[in-house]
Amino acid sequence: METSPKLRKRSKRALMELKPLLDKINDRVEQSDYIPYDPVQFMHAFSDKRDIEIAGFFAATMAWGRRDIVIAKVDDLLKRMDYDPFSFVMSYNQSEFTRFQNFKHRTFKPVDIHGMILSLQQILTEFQDFEAFWKMCYEKGAEQNRPFIALFHEEFFSRSSDLAERTRKHVSNPEKGSTCKRLYMYLRWTIRKNSPVDLGIWNFMPESELLVPFDVHVARQARRYGLISRRTNDWRTVNELTETLSIMNPDDPARYDYALFGIGALNYDLPKRFLLNRV
Repeated sequence: METSPKLRKRSKRALMELKPLLDKINDRVEQSDYIPYDPVQFMHAFSDKRDIEIAGFFAATMAWGRRDIVIAKVDDLLKRMDYDPFSFVMSYNQSEFTRFQNFKHRTFKPVDIHGMILSLQQILTEFQDFEAFWKMCYEKGAEQNRPFIALFHEEFFSRSSDLAERTRKHVSNPEKGSTCKRLYMYLRWTIRKNSPVDLGIWNFMPESELLVPFDVHVARQARRYGLISRRTNDWRTVNELTETLSIMNPDDPARYDYALFGIGALNYDLPKRFLLNRV
């Protein structure tokens, strides 16, 4: 629950004054030379859609902490899969579990990789395509008037034949208030078209419905420049931010993830007159 006063927020007119500056930063950050320094590189490492999807899913799920460490850990994981993720997942059995011995990233442990691979194996057997599974969750969410990410969480883990309860925490659930940053980063990679970074290989939902991947850099800059009024980093706030960004670009609000990340982490600047809140 919000306990502090709300922050000042930009008017629609002020947002449109800010738009060309954010667009300029976005265009400078969203370039192919961004790829080698970001976990998205693991999607670009493959040509087969099935490999791209699985490598990207693990890269996004593990995208927690410093980017260089995340990249090293994802590379380690994919090496243990012989850099052949689809074939590895489909042929995986208990005897392969030893491959993950001593693997660790933050709170990820071998048992978590094990349970998630079994979920993916069942999903790919049942649906033949990871995107088809996401589409089912999307449509089911609309029918139930629930965030489809919550349906993804339920349906994904229900398909693992050997799941440790602790593994569930590694996939976010908006119904528990999470911003679902890593899942929406994965969806940004797979949904957004005509980008030098995002691959746009999926079509089950429009770009206009993507929420912004809400990390600490994005959160801080969104508050400084009056894009959100709430102080809590939660599901309501990421929706508020996306609604604000949709005023500037209703077809593709998530593109501003690059601009806000650039301001927060890559030292791009906006004129001081645009600063609304000191946070």
